[in-house]
Amino acid sequence: MKTMALFSATATATATATVIPRNLAFGSSSKHFVAHSLLPSSPRFLSFPSPKSNPRNRLTVSLQSPRAHSSASPSPSATFHGLCYVVGDNIDTDQIIPAEYLTLVPSKPDEYEKLGSYALVGLPASYATRFVDPGETKTKYAIVIGGANFGCGSSREHAPVALGASGVSAVVAESYARIFFRNSVATGEVYPLESESRLCEECRTGDVVTIELGESRLINHTTGKEYRLKPIGDAGPVIEAGGIFAYARKSGMIPSR
Repeated sequence: MKTMALFSATATATATATVIPRNLAFGSSSKHFVAHSLLPSSPRFLSFPSPKSNPRNRLTVSLQSPRAHSSASPSPSATFHGLCYVVGDNIDTDQIIPAEYLTLVPSKPDEYEKLGSYALVGLPASYATRFVDPGETKTKYAIVIGGANFGCGSSREHAPVALGASGVSAVVAESYARIFFRNSVATGEVYPLESESRLCEECRTGDVVTIELGESRLINHTTGKEYRLKPIGDAGPVIEAGGIFAYARKSGMIPSR
């Protein structure tokens, strides 16, 4: 019997694997696929329609997001480079994307773009630098660096979607709330990477950084320092494929279209 394994981060930054039998993971009909138990310890998982027009097959909430497909999808040797935006501990999903914007539908390109424009708009006034400049829909920060328990709060799948829609490639945090980690993997919107030290105290917003996935390393070009990251493990191929359903199709677990 074929199985698939997914990893999730716990609040203590350890990884746990859940092996899902092929015949239990997916149910299908002519209109949609239902995820019965794709990710560990989830109190619920929604039914995902299968829109026909998303080239990257990124799935969010009960909808697909139209994030552009690139033929050069990230691989284990991929690198992400750009400015970083630094936040502290316990950044919750209401700070990442406030509830008032959850009516936006990610499968609609204009609303997906608008969702990105509101990413991290819920941060307190103590964050003097805006993550997305007023009037813009994309951020100039390619990488978010956080402290402990990043993505805590509600289980809204819009949180990693909003970050991905804004142009973020990866989040690097000391640890994650498990639901945010799972949603990041399931939607394929951002890479949730864990640091071995408190990079939120080592880096500053606006620093130029590079993440090397293959080397599990972050380089801060502004300070000249390098830091070890924890390997993304088996979650990497799922994110690279564009999310859990794209990965299942790529792996032959469900039919490709």
